[in-house]
Amino acid sequence: MAQTTPADRLKAIEAIYPPWQHGANNDAIERGLEFTVPPADVLADFHGSLDHPELVLYASGNYFFAVGQLVKAFGEAHPQYRGRVFYETLPPGLLLRQMDAGGTVTSGNMTWTVKADVYLAELAASNELVRQGKLVAPVVTFATNDLTIMVPAGNPARITGLADLGRAGLALAMPNPEFEGVARQIRASLVKAGGEALAEAVYGKKVRDGEAVLTRIHHRQTPFFLMQHLVEAGVTWKSEAIFQEEIGNPIGHVDIPPEVNTLANYSAAMVPDAPHPEAARTWLAFIASDGAFKILEHYGFKRFVATPQ
Repeated sequence: MAQTTPADRLKAIEAIYPPWQHGANNDAIERGLEFTVPPADVLADFHGSLDHPELVLYASGNYFFAVGQLVKAFGEAHPQYRGRVFYETLPPGLLLRQMDAGGTVTSGNMTWTVKADVYLAELAASNELVRQGKLVAPVVTFATNDLTIMVPAGNPARITGLADLGRAGLALAMPNPEFEGVARQIRASLVKAGGEALAEAVYGKKVRDGEAVLTRIHHRQTPFFLMQHLVEAGVTWKSEAIFQEEIGNPIGHVDIPPEVNTLANYSAAMVPDAPHPEAARTWLAFIASDGAFKILEHYGFKRFVATPQ
């Protein structure tokens, strides 16, 4: 068998590093010097230009692949904002910390300040932030998503459901409850599937024993760790697995039955003292539109339907 060259091996390694979209989610029109060298020099969850943006979005990172398309469609519907949207796709807890820091963030050797106009997160969290005065009503709810078990292509560990995640020796990547909101929904589903014993096995014993790696940015790290063969499974939102499979990464998923699954309701609201309030209101109207949902539907999102109180 012919041996691959160092150049071939480097190409294969770089192919699995973020940003997998190779700049496709950058809303800036004039990009100047393009310098992204994965994995050595990458800012995958910051999108667009900091030079006088007309709209700044802080969006939960688990649908980073769709936000870029939403921003593009928003610019087509409202040309005055085309190329003038800056957005971040970090976990919601980290975005809140940036908000508490006045919009200042440091990544690598770069520090900048960009205050949010709109914060996009799960509905219950958004409602609580309105109560705390950190967001302004109304909260616009625009889609739902459910959980899945992300695995390497072919599912070599033969995982069939959530109960298998408690299996001794099975290496997992799991979102960190400290700042990744999805961890709450995952824990709820683990309890539904196997009681507190399963939740404790996954988020307790396995973490203590080092068999479960807690992520900081699960939407990047979980597929990456799977492709590195560092772990054998991780729970994510289903849309994330659909995206990874669609772009050809060696990723698969195991469906979680509805009776033990947990839905997330995706929402958005304006930040108090938003620098661009008119643009924020325009975005909130857009995100609830049929055009926006068509983009989300492609990745398995479903319409949000309010239940009677």
